[in-house]
Amino acid sequence: MLDTRPLLLKTDFPEIFRGQLQTLQVNLGYKCNLSCTHCHVNAGPSRTESMDKETVELILAYIRRKGITELDLTGGAPEMNPHFMYLVKAARQMGVAVIDRCNLTILAEPGYEHMAEFLCQQEVTIVASLPCYEQENVEKQRGKGVYWESIGALKMLNQLGYGRDSNLQLNLVFNPDGINLPPNQQELETEYKVALERDHGIVFNRLFTITNVPISRFGGMLLAKGIYHEYMDKLRVNFKTENMATLMCKNLLSVDYQGFVYDCDFNQMLNLPLPPTLGTEDQDIVKKTHLSELLASEETLIDKPIRVGEHCFACTAGQGSSCGGALA
Repeated sequence: MLDTRPLLLKTDFPEIFRGQLQTLQVNLGYKCNLSCTHCHVNAGPSRTESMDKETVELILAYIRRKGITELDLTGGAPEMNPHFMYLVKAARQMGVAVIDRCNLTILAEPGYEHMAEFLCQQEVTIVASLPCYEQENVEKQRGKGVYWESIGALKMLNQLGYGRDSNLQLNLVFNPDGINLPPNQQELETEYKVALERDHGIVFNRLFTITNVPISRFGGMLLAKGIYHEYMDKLRVNFKTENMATLMCKNLLSVDYQGFVYDCDFNQMLNLPLPPTLGTEDQDIVKKTHLSELLASEETLIDKPIRVGEHCFACTAGQGSSCGGALA
């Protein structure tokens, strides 16, 4: 697969500095039951990387010591990690809000039929990928049969109270196709709600629109089709300074399945760890910091610089983009 990383390292993107850490976003592994075209993790059924129990215990220790208020679990399909339920239970017992970034179809996979009820019992917020409310567009990005599997999972979640009970938040995620930026989030949310309730009786809380970042599988597609520079030009032209104030990386720390830390999930996929502390400015030098080092340190991350690249323009284009949807 063609790699955009060398094109993203040199940038004139503005400097960003960290605020108070609130969210620990943890990638539990790259194994997934789907292989979506927009996936920036290159996740799929053949991937074997998975967080072990020792690293899960480190995650919990860091949460306790640093006062983390939100645990955001991602993958791959995070539910496929064998320690997923243990981690969720332990975090909830500490009063930490937990987000499960769910692809919906995993809830009907053999061996995972209990998962929806477990998430409900633990009052886990579900953020579910559904790139369109129409079958053709969903299956173009995610594969044949995925649409109806997703609809079935959403109906099951509604029956458990998701989208209806205030303690059971169900949020959907829209990713645009091709080199388009997402449309207005509020207007598209209204469209989704009308269409899904009309056609399937499905309700949900919020829709998050997320701009595709030019890395991994999506970045390789851009290069293969010769439209990488066209896409980057679009991101740059639509840069909005006001989006800088609420970028998710200011209050989030990303952890990979081995326990190494990054400013965001996208930097994790580009192998761009936290900025080096020994004076080097060379972004090609990779010196990874492990979560155990941060746990042992009395230092905070507040006011530390965030590592930036050309891909950061995806988060600041148009209405802005984050794991929680539009910034504007």
